[in-house]
Amino acid sequence: MLILLSTSGVSAEFASQDRITFEGDFRLRYENIDAEGSPQVDRSRLRARFGFAAKVADDLKIVLGVATGNGSPVSTNVTLDGGFSAKDITLNRAYVDWQLNDQWALHGGKIKSPWVRPGGSSLIWDADLNPEGLAGHFRSGEYFASFAALSVDARSAADDSLLFTAQAGRKFLLSEKQTLTAGLGYYAYTNTVGSTPFYDGAAAGNSVDLAGNYLNDYRLLELFAEYKTMLNDLPVTVYADVVQNTAVSVEDTGYAIGVAFGSANAPGKSQFAYAWHDTEADAVVGTYNDSDFANGVTDAAGHFIKAKYAIRDNVKLGGTLIIARHGGYTGDERDYDRIMIDLEFEFE
Repeated sequence: MLILLSTSGVSAEFASQDRITFEGDFRLRYENIDAEGSPQVDRSRLRARFGFAAKVADDLKIVLGVATGNGSPVSTNVTLDGGFSAKDITLNRAYVDWQLNDQWALHGGKIKSPWVRPGGSSLIWDADLNPEGLAGHFRSGEYFASFAALSVDARSAADDSLLFTAQAGRKFLLSEKQTLTAGLGYYAYTNTVGSTPFYDGAAAGNSVDLAGNYLNDYRLLELFAEYKTMLNDLPVTVYADVVQNTAVSVEDTGYAIGVAFGSANAPGKSQFAYAWHDTEADAVVGTYNDSDFANGVTDAAGHFIKAKYAIRDNVKLGGTLIIARHGGYTGDERDYDRIMIDLEFEFE
């Protein structure tokens, strides 16, 4: 532990004062992908993530995290193949967390996602996305908000693509066992038309010109709601997430609705969840929505069916079934089915 920190002048005395906290997780996954028009895929994968937060002062800390991965902004999985080849470790997070006062906090660097995702929805943002830039967070009683200025793609021969976001909402306490969270989000990308898709040159379902560059702008307006209650001591969550790209007039809308029962938060407990996703081709930037659903592309619709069981403290067994179709707008609609079975370990 101290070897890692000594390059920045952190002493043993500092490290012993409960100023450093650790957390991480490890996941083994078996995966089967049946994509129409492609050979069926069976593969084993793993994901490992480890990070720590070091307190500089009572109101200021530095957060660093590493993870397996190949550089994808929305996945830290690596496939077990390549003749026992070594797997890559990447910088997953690196940011300053400054608690300005009781209501405001500031994050800068490669930050954790600043947005509320109702029910864990991945309609707009994959759960593994860690954007880069500056974000402010506000919370006061039932009210919350975030504002961000993010760097998406820096170019030497053209203007940079930036992302400016704002999200705000309120959590209503309906009764002792019922809450309703509702809010709005706005996400505006700059300099997208005529630009190369943001990662690996892949449009991920978005409309492109003959050169493979973005055809449209992306100004996303989001409306979301999440209702939580208890049924006979069973937690229940129902949510809806709707997005529209206000910069275009066709293929501009996406939505997700879902429900979850139970919580795998203690040994012997389980959770079951269902969601329906429907994302038109230019409703969101395909690079950043769910990387597992319909192979991570827009112009897709289908089902998520999930289950998770806590085998023991910090050890969970989970399964996900995805039944989807994509490519309808382009006239090449195809089935995409995916099964994922996970064994997850957490530690801190």
